[in-house]
Amino acid sequence: MSDSSRTPRMTGVGRVLVVVYAIMALAATGRSFVQIVEDFEAAPVAYTLSAVAALVYILATVALIRSGSRPWYIVAWIAICFELVGVLVVGTLSLVVPSLFAHDATVWSGYGYGYLWVPLILPFVGLWWLISHREGAVQAEPVEQERSSW
Repeated sequence: MSDSSRTPRMTGVGRVLVVVYAIMALAATGRSFVQIVEDFEAAPVAYTLSAVAALVYILATVALIRSGSRPWYIVAWIAICFELVGVLVVGTLSLVVPSLFAHDATVWSGYGYGYLWVPLILPFVGLWWLISHREGAVQAEPVEQERSSW
């Protein structure tokens, strides 16, 4: 499949999705950095989860940008599914066992209420986008093997 016959992946909703993921990556990275540097001992689980969320958002951003190739498309799926599970598990734990997050919340606490529930909505939009653009993920070109002349 030539480059000219492929539909562009980073236009419209795809571009907005990448921008939102990049903003979440910056926000989560900044939050976790400040939490860890200033007072890690106070809430190591919550602050570590904030750092994990930051890494997931960074990976998802890069994977979505590069999702035109099959390997990065798969990485995007894994990162966004991990994000969804993280939001649901941490969000539920923060409501059911609030003492785990008594000192300070994480990006995913309360299903992302501190970020206007963007962390809860974002993985669903990301998965929808990946599903609707799966034909754009290019299969790796088969390597032609050298043939013997006899």
